[in-house]
Parts: sequence; structure tokens; C-alpha cells
Amino acid sequence: MDERQRLKELLLQKSYREGTFTLTSGKTSDFYVDGKQTTLDAEGSYLCGRLLYELIQEHTEPILGVGGMTLGADPLVTAVSLVSYLEKSPIPAFIVRKEAKGHGTGNYIEGKSNLHPGGLVALVEDVVTTGGTLIKVIERVENEGFKVGLVATIVDRQEGGAEVLAEKGYPLKAVFTREQLIGKANQT
Repeated sequence: MDERQRLKELLLQKSYREGTFTLTSGKTSDFYVDGKQTTLDAEGSYLCGRLLYELIQEHTEPILGVGGMTLGADPLVTAVSLVSYLEKSPIPAFIVRKEAKGHGTGNYIEGKSNLHPGGLVALVEDVVTTGGTLIKVIERVENEGFKVGLVATIVDRQEGGAEVLAEKGYPLKAVFTREQLIGKANQT
């Protein structure tokens, strides 16, 4: 079985739930993908890291860092960074805080000293719905002087996030779309 198919099985087994859920965006949905149930599993973490790393390697320019908003992206950035090291092409990880650090450096970005100033970075997320979280992350990362060259997710719910990001010049790459994962297109 290939890695992508195995990750799909893990996502459906560990992360996918049906019911009525309120999403971060405030919308309600008849399904929920709790990505952390898969990204915090040893095999799931490795597979997410491997498949996101492959998306990053497809980018035309070298990506010099991989990051995302805490907490959803934390296991992903670590997994991608570890896979990159194992592949002898290390990409440092960084984490974007929801609020600036209230003491010490006051940073929004942890791991910044491992990054090349002004470098091209990839942002990752476990699940994308409207793209709102990623827009905040992009603003914070670019305000720190880095360039966002790639935005990638494990699951694109196909609820407008890819379009919002594309309008701002950041095409979204997904390991799985909603349709690929659960076999049904968005009804709204």
C-alpha cells in the first residue's frame, strides 16, 4: 500500500467524524476532521511529514523553512523538518504564535533564528476551511521579513479557503481535498 493511501485510511479512522460541528470559522458542518488525532499518531505524523515534504520538494524555488500556526501545525512542521533531515535536505521548522510572546523577546515566531533572513518558507496546516488562519500566519511571517512561497495542507475542506488564498497570490496545495478524502463534494 502506498503512503498516501495509508494516510487516507488513518485520517478516516482517527480524524474523520460525522455529526454537527462548529468550525473555527464559526460555520457549522455535518463532518469534522480532527487532524491532530492523526498528526500526533506516530505513523500518521511520519506520513504527513513525508507527503508534505514531497509537496515542498516539488516547489520550483528552494524552501528554506517550514512553519505554521500553533497548535494545529506544530506536529506537522516538526514532522516535515524531521523527514527533510532524514532525506539529507534539512528544512528548519518554525511556529507562529497566536499572540506575541508576553515576555523575553516578544516574538510571534519561534525558531526564527534558524531561518535565513528574507528566505522563502512554506506554511502548513492540518485542515483548511476558509483560509482565515493561514491569512493571519502569512501576514505575521511576511511582517517578519520572510517570503511565503508555498501553502500546503493535509485536508482542504473545499469551502473557500483555496480561493481566498489564491486571490492573495498564495495557491494552496493539498494532500487530500474533501472529495478525495470522503468522496463527496461541497454541497454549499
